Amino acid sequence: MHLLLTFARRYPLQSSVMVAALLISGVLEGIGLTMLLPILSIAAGKQSGGAADSAIERLVNEGFSTLGISPTVGVLLLVLIVAITLKSMMLLLANKQVGYTVARVATDLRLEMLQALLGSRWQFFLKQPIGRLANSMATESNRTSKAYMHGVIMMAEFVQVCVYGVIALLVSWKITIIALVAGLVILWGLKHFVHKARRAGLRQTELLRSLLALLTDTLQSIKPLKAMGRESQSDFLLEKGTNRLNKALQKQVLNKEILKAFQDQMVTIVLAVGLFFMLVYWKMALPSIIVLILLASKLLKQLNKVQTRYQEMVILESAYWSMKESMDAMKLEREILTGRRKPELKQLIRLEHVSFAYDNHFVLQDVSLVFPVGCITAILGPSGSGKTTIVDLVSGLLRPQKGEVWVDEAPLAELDLKMWRHQIGYVPQEPILLHDTVLSNITLGDPELGEADAVDALHAAGAWQFVESMPQGIQSVVGERGGKLSGGQRQRIAIARAIVHRPRLLILDEATSALDPQSEAAVCETLRHLRGRLTILAISHQPALVELADKAYRIENGRIFEIENSQEQNQSIEAADIRR
Repeated sequence: MHLLLTFARRYPLQSSVMVAALLISGVLEGIGLTMLLPILSIAAGKQSGGAADSAIERLVNEGFSTLGISPTVGVLLLVLIVAITLKSMMLLLANKQVGYTVARVATDLRLEMLQALLGSRWQFFLKQPIGRLANSMATESNRTSKAYMHGVIMMAEFVQVCVYGVIALLVSWKITIIALVAGLVILWGLKHFVHKARRAGLRQTELLRSLLALLTDTLQSIKPLKAMGRESQSDFLLEKGTNRLNKALQKQVLNKEILKAFQDQMVTIVLAVGLFFMLVYWKMALPSIIVLILLASKLLKQLNKVQTRYQEMVILESAYWSMKESMDAMKLEREILTGRRKPELKQLIRLEHVSFAYDNHFVLQDVSLVFPVGCITAILGPSGSGKTTIVDLVSGLLRPQKGEVWVDEAPLAELDLKMWRHQIGYVPQEPILLHDTVLSNITLGDPELGEADAVDALHAAGAWQFVESMPQGIQSVVGERGGKLSGGQRQRIAIARAIVHRPRLLILDEATSALDPQSEAAVCETLRHLRGRLTILAISHQPALVELADKAYRIENGRIFEIENSQEQNQSIEAADIRR
């Protein structure tokens, strides 16, 4: 029930409308059912307004007498039809509200998790398995919304239990109490299967998290696995995880079906025994017996439905607690932005005596270097030497354990990091293009950027010529991951994306390392045209890009050295190639 209370506090208005509609529909159904016994009594030969055998008949007769209406069969049937019609309308309102709220629950959870993830520290983000995050955003949010749906329906069915119970008490309080006790005994006797289903649902949540994380990692590395003929190893791991998930699902289904089978059997036994005693020992009138059997049947079946819905809810609710645990961890790792100064970048960026370590392993030690405004600065070094760490320090994704990063005469810690990052364009080694148009890939749906901005960026990136020659020009679809474009074309589209919002600093992280010489030359020509308009920081092993640079550094063993001339640049590159 904690889950229902959580969402009731989260959506108070929607929850109030649902509960009110369900209560009103339950009362209307009760009014309709109260008409049954007088109708049956009249049909059995009693005169309207005569002596009544039960409290419900007396209540109906007194109500109509107060209104000055004779309770004939026609009037009673009319009231029954009107009550059931109104009940259906209220249920429609309640169910519509349930449907809307269930959809909103899934959407709000996804947005909340996305915001928590994007607001977390970069070091925390790097440790999160992509598959697990995807599972939370898709599977767990969907399962949570279904858990909420089953919980709300359970509430509606419990309201109906209360209505049936009140009407049955008016007919015969003794038999109603016996039926209620029998129903509670059935619920208590079958609670074991609810607990087992809950454990199966929890196991399913755990296995889905690990399985989808493994699946994502496998899909990302499928090409090298196939190239080495080792895809069977990943297939074995996925098959093992899938079989475990299947066993959890089988246990879940088994306990649900056992619960349903025993419920039906025990209700039938209770009704048969009750009918026997009412006919043989208590000698009750036939109309009362019919109404009591109907009410007892509805009462017991609704109690069982409540238990079934509860079982469905507890099977799925573990997804919410898993998702909440992840979001709470992200919020604890929230990136704290305290700077308020507006960044300018008119002179230079510099690292001053900076040291940085991952888990007590230093990759940078007492590093100092300068990136002049309007120049191209290249950083060389073997893999793992700290080149990308420098980029992350400059962008504020990481904070140095010692030293400081400066933008002009302001320490980065005092700057508004969101404003600073908006002044950065970033081009990764392998840009991920969307299966969408060139325009969408450049603007990324930003409402403040139009086609004219994208065209200007394509011109600046040296990409307009080939884009213009495509079948639909800037509206041409680039294919899955940009598969319709060459490597150089994809990289220039990525550069256009990075500069479309007119940044001051352009960062290229091994942006030409996977290109052929011709494509590399095209990208270098683009950078040559951007020199002076942008400050460019390039991480590279490639001679062409290093020779293009106004300033170059070599980093190795946590230390950094400035390269004085192109000959030393080439020697450094050759030495790095030998080490690789």
